[in-house]
Amino acid sequence: MDIAGNLSELLGNIPPSVKLVAVSKTKPNEDILEAYDTGFRVFGENKAQELSRKYSELPKDIEWHFIGHMQSNKVKYIAPFVSLIHGIDSFKLLKEINKQAIRNDRVINCLFQFHIATESTKFGFDLEEVSGILDLKEFGELKNIRICGVMGMATYTSDTAIVRNEFRNLKDIFTNLKSSFFAEQESFKEISMGMSGDYEIAIEEGSTMIRVGSAIFGERD
Repeated sequence: MDIAGNLSELLGNIPPSVKLVAVSKTKPNEDILEAYDTGFRVFGENKAQELSRKYSELPKDIEWHFIGHMQSNKVKYIAPFVSLIHGIDSFKLLKEINKQAIRNDRVINCLFQFHIATESTKFGFDLEEVSGILDLKEFGELKNIRICGVMGMATYTSDTAIVRNEFRNLKDIFTNLKSSFFAEQESFKEISMGMSGDYEIAIEEGSTMIRVGSAIFGERD
């Protein structure tokens, strides 16, 4: 597997304004280091303990993103170092991240995850739920989290019209939240959508951040 070549080709195909997160879940350290040795630094994992282990074993200038479903009792493993948690899907989780951020004297960046797909197995909020959270006095008291934008996963389908419509919906959600709640916050700017099979459509529909694994590292182990 030519990881360096795949990475170079991918970076050459996306606009410089779009951030690539190389999804390294289940991949060994050697594969991550092959990408790292090209100068790339942004990697994503979906299991807290695996991420914690890789953080301890790999170079410390890596920017680690947590991209999977986050369980509240696992936040403590990644709170000392994680750069961005993509999948905030409950207020309980947000409160736990804030608690662990305080313990580590940090402000942790987070994205609200929205359920935009037809599959019921995917996690995420709807716009009404997030608006309700943002209106809470208790939310305003969470000083050690920073909401940086939104994240979503499209339906796994070959019908590109469905995928495009779902990505467009997430962009509309972002725009609504930006104007209603985050107009003054420059840090609220990320739309994390698009993976190996659909990142090109996602970028066309306004993605600022794509999460790509198999197109770089090959199929997961």
